[in-house]
Amino acid sequence: MRILTPLQTSFLCLFSACVVLAQAQQSLPLNSLSTFSGSSISNPATFGLPASSSLTVSVAICSSQASSERFFLTNGSDVFEIQLESGFGSWTGPSSNNASLLVESVGQSTFEVAVSDNDTVHEILDALPLFGDSSANQAILFSPPFAFETTMDPTYPNYTLPSANSSLPEAPSSPTFDLVFAPSSAQLTSLPQTGCSLANMSSAGSVELNDAWLRGSGEWRSQWFVGGLSPGTNYTAYVIQDQVKVSGPIYFVTKSSSFPCPLVHSLLYCPSTAYAVPLLPPQSPALAYDATSLPTNISDPLLQYMTNFTTMLLTFGCGRDLYSPLQTCSDCQREYRSWLCSVSFPRCSEPFPTPSESSSGGNAQAPFSALQPQPSGVSPRNPFFPVVNYTYTSLLPCLEVCHAVDRACPYFLGISCPVPQFNADASYGVGFIDSGDSGVVGQGTTGMAQDRWGNVWCNGN
Repeated sequence: MRILTPLQTSFLCLFSACVVLAQAQQSLPLNSLSTFSGSSISNPATFGLPASSSLTVSVAICSSQASSERFFLTNGSDVFEIQLESGFGSWTGPSSNNASLLVESVGQSTFEVAVSDNDTVHEILDALPLFGDSSANQAILFSPPFAFETTMDPTYPNYTLPSANSSLPEAPSSPTFDLVFAPSSAQLTSLPQTGCSLANMSSAGSVELNDAWLRGSGEWRSQWFVGGLSPGTNYTAYVIQDQVKVSGPIYFVTKSSSFPCPLVHSLLYCPSTAYAVPLLPPQSPALAYDATSLPTNISDPLLQYMTNFTTMLLTFGCGRDLYSPLQTCSDCQREYRSWLCSVSFPRCSEPFPTPSESSSGGNAQAPFSALQPQPSGVSPRNPFFPVVNYTYTSLLPCLEVCHAVDRACPYFLGISCPVPQFNADASYGVGFIDSGDSGVVGQGTTGMAQDRWGNVWCNGN
């Protein structure tokens, strides 16, 4: 947004003249989103704006081609130009009864105008979508968080913890989310980064499932299971919220055509598990495993472990006796569940030809992921998983998943993790999030389990 210089104030006269000459000036109502095509409006075009003590007007280019529109606004006393960046721009301030928006150099392109005194404005969100995992022709993706779980902390003497297989709570009110994804060769990032421009692009594949899901971190997200993708292909994905807010891009790659592992998702007892696992393909018509199709000889032992652990944990005076000024029994159970799920569901992956550039800016190469080849017929890490007759590569859990349990739980439970200096890397990914040095939190080589560019270094569940 730019206020015109004194030398440009004569434009105010031109602006006023255009407003007077516009015989059918359209008024834009408050808290509205309007779409206009250059072929159906005058050039220049003027629009009346409502009076408000704090009005926001945002504009967005919807066409994929380069456009030359310029947007000027008068709030009744001053004239401002709304500068466009990445295809959108906005102005906020007080407006009087004679406030107007003028659009000049209108070509054949399409644009949107949002007028509001609330939060309905075009913008790029800081929060990113989340990539779950992919197979050769399927993928699981999540929107940015739209709400967080709200539960009352239990108190002594009625200190209760969630059961091993709790039901999914009723989802809170959610924004409208739309997923847009296409092969990276389609160059979505070269388009105006606006919801209307991206939504005009045809997404690759098909959405087989879309629902609200509560992940183990307590975040409510919209979840998509997509199919019909091409093997070994780089994809770019965005999530559009309420038509005007854009989240992304993120990037991911589908596995090779020979990748054998099916995806698993939507497990109430392992709410953050959404990745490929070493099982046989699910029986038709199922496209992937979920809580209704996963074999009970896998889920039943896990549920029993979780139940037994919770029973043992509650022998401590939870809510009465403090074992930590920072952690509670609820924290302990949550972190144990995360660890149990990450080790109970081995994650399939496959190596990249070379390490991809890291999110640090491309000046240094990222390390190789914590991969471990699994020959055909070898006994799986989880003895309740079947022995599969195919070769696959396992992505090891992040060591920090174990450390989180150790930090969150009472000492009497005897939880201990392997030491990085000895054999931790035989069963965990070491040094990615934390450095691996004793007592040092953070300072790992990547600082995270995965990034927006599609790198996944260890299974952070």
